[in-house]
Amino acid sequence: MTTTTHILGYPRIGEKRELKFALEKYWRGEIEQKELKQVGVDLRAENWRTQSDVELSFVSAGDFAWYDHVLTTTLLLGHVPKRHRNGFPDLDTLFRVGRGQSQATCGCAGSAASDMTKWFNTNYHYIVPEFSKDDSFEVSWPQLFEEVNEAVKAGHNVKPVLLGPLSYLYLGKEVEEGFDRLTLLPRLLTAYQAILAKLAKQGVEWVQIDEPILGLELENSWLDSFKLAYQVIRSDVKVLLTTYFDSVEETLDRIVELNVDGLHVDLSAAPEQLNAIVEKLPQDWVLSAGVVNGRNVWRADLSKQLALLEPVKEKLGDNLWVGSSCSLLHSPVDLELEPALSEEVRSWFAFAKQKVTEVALLGKALDGNQEAILACDTYSAPIQARKSATHVNKPQVQQRLSGITKALAERSAPYKERAAHQAEVLGLPLFPTTTIGSFPQTSEIRLQRSAYRTGKLNKAEYETALKGHIEDAVKRQEALDLDVLVHGEAERNDMVEYFAENLAGFQTTKFGWVQSYGSRCVKPAIVVADIEREQPMTVEWSTYAQSLTTKQMKGMLTGPVTILCWTFPREDITRKEIANQLALALRDEVSDLQDAGINIIQIDEPAIREGLPLKKRDHKAYLEWAVDAFKISAASAKPETQIHTHMCYSEFNEIIESVAALDADVITIETSRSNMELLKAFEEFNYPNEIGPGVYDIHSPNIPTQEWIEGLINTAATKIPAERLWINPDCGLKTRNWEETEASLANMVLATKKLRKEFAKA
Repeated sequence: MTTTTHILGYPRIGEKRELKFALEKYWRGEIEQKELKQVGVDLRAENWRTQSDVELSFVSAGDFAWYDHVLTTTLLLGHVPKRHRNGFPDLDTLFRVGRGQSQATCGCAGSAASDMTKWFNTNYHYIVPEFSKDDSFEVSWPQLFEEVNEAVKAGHNVKPVLLGPLSYLYLGKEVEEGFDRLTLLPRLLTAYQAILAKLAKQGVEWVQIDEPILGLELENSWLDSFKLAYQVIRSDVKVLLTTYFDSVEETLDRIVELNVDGLHVDLSAAPEQLNAIVEKLPQDWVLSAGVVNGRNVWRADLSKQLALLEPVKEKLGDNLWVGSSCSLLHSPVDLELEPALSEEVRSWFAFAKQKVTEVALLGKALDGNQEAILACDTYSAPIQARKSATHVNKPQVQQRLSGITKALAERSAPYKERAAHQAEVLGLPLFPTTTIGSFPQTSEIRLQRSAYRTGKLNKAEYETALKGHIEDAVKRQEALDLDVLVHGEAERNDMVEYFAENLAGFQTTKFGWVQSYGSRCVKPAIVVADIEREQPMTVEWSTYAQSLTTKQMKGMLTGPVTILCWTFPREDITRKEIANQLALALRDEVSDLQDAGINIIQIDEPAIREGLPLKKRDHKAYLEWAVDAFKISAASAKPETQIHTHMCYSEFNEIIESVAALDADVITIETSRSNMELLKAFEEFNYPNEIGPGVYDIHSPNIPTQEWIEGLINTAATKIPAERLWINPDCGLKTRNWEETEASLANMVLATKKLRKEFAKA
């Protein structure tokens, strides 16, 4: 009996981000489309070789994307927004939808990019499909079929990957009122019939159709539509219905009625669903067990997975497949590119290339191959050794964790009392002006950081250079007459990586890149051990900046939940425990900052909302520990120390109680693009503390006028009492240049000063 092995998808960026650099060259006009496409051909060929070299049963085709796979599906279905249509869709059409088109580049009216949002609860993003009631769908973009041909010509057994019709509809949005996008399903299914018919002509035996929304709590109207959809698109090609990121146990009774040939489930995210699925699986279906985690960097415990699957193999025989839990695009590409890692740390990890090998090895072990069974035991040994390592599980950290009490998460005085102390100490005017923290990361800063990391600058030279940038930032802010200053974060490459490099318990990598969207890649740090702060991380920079001015200087920290969400977490302890370890480390930093004379400390938590579990029933427990972690971080602050936090999302309603529970003295939020509509949640909730709604969009190079900012401040003052309003940009200014930054901030300060006078008269 042979176990079928496969993965759900492979990273498309290349070992050294070849796709990123080729895309950016093409967008700058430095290479032709032919050259860009060749990079894609080469990357796909290498990805398929990786899968065939270890003898996976299938290679996956259709997992490659020039921007993101949802946008690829949009073009496959001929579903391009009207403003981006220009004849037959091509690669430039795809980039227009994803990136927009300015008047300058097209000599036309220009066209806005479609919205982008997070792919479920990952750090990957997709371009949101737009739906109108008159939409039609037609298979017009040949990428999927061309890639299947490429793989077949290279001698591979191909399993195409396709985003399912219900998930495609669900992940989009209506762009006109008065209709439900689900009514488009019959038209959409006609296009899916055509896709499967084409794949059948190409000799495809199995297609992987991804329906990740089956892991959500769906309304009945969506659940009911699955039966129709999979009846209508039935063809000669066998369908592996693919789910991931959460359990499908609650919808299993409906799933087993569908006209498909197999089911893939994520046993990494939800191992508890296995028994129910094996029990209810139709006799002629295959079960694809996603046991190798596609969302993390940890070596799989293959001996444990083998023990889990052996009884399933006995029952299902050849109908048991083994795969990755989800696409491997969420993992870095190749561990072999990290020679600087210690042998021990390397033995804990598996990146995408290594995960492919894990799937293959597990398949052979399930077939009874004695060599493979022994190899699984050997492979799992470092995981067992790690469990008892005292440099991983540190007694001193465990002791502090066990000492966490409810009181540890509470400030020493309620907000009203603190506000009175802070008003006295800080002496700020009505509508205090500030920025969110970062200032432009100039090419000079980046070159100096690179020179320091490669040894061309020594530590003293680098620190002198950084102090020069801090001094420059302080002078510019004083010239603008901002009320509360920041040091500008010249020393930080990234708001999370900086803390990962300065806290014990993290490992950073050189090539551990994963795609965020398009050409944007991120390099998350990895939590490898209990986290502790061995020395102050930010005090030197903040106190130096404070020494240059008599104005208040904000200390800048990244919050515990954001650090957790934007790194690869450990798998052997809970996320709550990691968040609490981070909270205790940050708590010590808050104490040291205030003892060093920093009276305002900002703890950024932009990721609290995105950390929400997929199922609403799990939200309450998550929000409780996420809020507690923030409060533990901040609660060492004295009443006169003002704690700020910053958040940037488009929706606060569902978490407004938790935002208030953070009990930050001041919260700054991103609101300018919504014309202060986002403040409605705070207004209706009667948010009790101070708030700084962003008065201009930092993502745009446009300089906001003084009048525009005055209008936004006036709108904000109708929703929040003026004495509790702060004035600030939407977000940090790291990605802008100084010219844009100073012009925008100058208008912000002028608008504020004018309104101060008007409100004083009133």
